[in-house]
Amino acid sequence: MPHAVPPEPALAAGDDPRAHAAVLHAVYDASMTGGRPPARPRSVIGESWDRVRQTGLRPDSTGDPVLDTVDLEQRRSESGLTELLAPLMHHLDTLIVDGENILVVADAGGRVLWRNGVNRVLHRADRLGFTEGASWAEDSVGTNAIGTALASGRAVQVFSAEHFVRTHHEWTCAGAPIRDPRSGRVLGAVDVSGPAATIHPTTLALVDTVARLAESELREHHRAGLDALRAVAAPILARSAGPAFAVDAYGWVAALDGVDPRARLTIPGTASAGRHRVQGIGDCDLEPLPGGWLVRVADIAAEPDLVQVELVDGPQPLVRVSGAGGTWVHRPTPRHAQLLRLLADHPEGLTAAEVAARVFGDPSRRITARSEMSRLRKHLGGLLAANPYRFAGHVVVLRTDDDPGARRRQPSR
Repeated sequence: MPHAVPPEPALAAGDDPRAHAAVLHAVYDASMTGGRPPARPRSVIGESWDRVRQTGLRPDSTGDPVLDTVDLEQRRSESGLTELLAPLMHHLDTLIVDGENILVVADAGGRVLWRNGVNRVLHRADRLGFTEGASWAEDSVGTNAIGTALASGRAVQVFSAEHFVRTHHEWTCAGAPIRDPRSGRVLGAVDVSGPAATIHPTTLALVDTVARLAESELREHHRAGLDALRAVAAPILARSAGPAFAVDAYGWVAALDGVDPRARLTIPGTASAGRHRVQGIGDCDLEPLPGGWLVRVADIAAEPDLVQVELVDGPQPLVRVSGAGGTWVHRPTPRHAQLLRLLADHPEGLTAAEVAARVFGDPSRRITARSEMSRLRKHLGGLLAANPYRFAGHVVVLRTDDDPGARRRQPSR
């Protein structure tokens, strides 16, 4: 993978930062004016400058508008990086504790989601527009450790005049991409930045190592999730009448029965309960499991089975899910039980603003509503659809009170 390439620091051990910066300024000035530079820029920098020029960005660019608070909170909640924030801060604390650098976490689009550092350095960063909600993608502010790490797929350190935008020449930054081991996609980047005088050859290696540690933590979360899914799926597979898999939301196989072993299935990105074509398998019937899917190789002559969801109300709410493969239960939090009852009462679906109005009494709290729905869908994702939020197709919802005789059937979908 790209990040296996050893990162190349902008400054070698023993080099004089001032002399090196002077050379970089000469290289930059000649390159930007069409002259003959005294030396070639490092390959990662030269490639970045070429990409930036193709966007039409100029060395005096000021960047894109900063996100407002609502959009920033939404980007944070959707980034997949929230659970990594504490370990990233912990591992890189030594680089910011002396007050000379700031720690930055950006999403896959290069938007700055979080910063940490002392006020003195944060105020200097503010003057560069290096604030939460700002875009530091290459096509917004040119060559920099965040945007260039994301564009190149590797850890990179950018020092002084290696930055494409002139106002950034007083800074140095080291950034590394963070990949989701479940999907392989880049979630974002971690970056340490500060005044150019703070450059150190070891900073890049440390930032890259911390990014890899973050990926390891995600990998452990993934293994734990597969173990939990396997525990739920094992008795269901044991009763299954035909070949079947239990896979997580990304298609990774937690358990299987009656089929050749394989590590992963290609599950359609818009999968819902019902029949789907699965690459390499054929027609399969998908039934939701907590944290994934039961994938049964379909009997082509038979119609897809409905999935029944029973919402048991009371002091200890319960969700009982029944399909052709068997039955499993989930105990939702009181808030999630409230959301499920709300969706059952509105089979046509609700927008985030409508959920916020009914649950929190304020339609403007749509970010909070989206966050709650996102957490709920991690447990029951296969049962729920979005845009608008509703129970998915092939799902029949029942409501049961504490009184076993008080059962009322909701409209099927």
